[in-house]
Amino acid sequence: MANAETIAVEVAYARPGEQVILRLELPAGGTLRQAVEQSGIMDRFPEIDPDSMKAGIFGKLKKSDQVLQAGDRVEIYRPLIADPKQVRNQRAAAGKQMKKGG
Repeated sequence: MANAETIAVEVAYARPGEQVILRLELPAGGTLRQAVEQSGIMDRFPEIDPDSMKAGIFGKLKKSDQVLQAGDRVEIYRPLIADPKQVRNQRAAAGKQMKKGG
């Protein structure tokens, strides 16, 4: 377990059909980026680019220099394949068209 000079954190990443949560210890004062790099997750998922990745802690977007606390879960987010607002608008428009004809 972690001692006073280290903290225990998790790094999580998911893609369709596969999710991974890696536990590791970092020196106290370690950052989000350091956790990602030291976890080895980029070896398993080469699409993760630490320079352009979006990541957060427990669902809240954070910068890569964010200092972590013991027990934090770093989550690496994949890029969206569709804009949720646009999809919602398209569904609403399709629903209106269907009601007019019925």
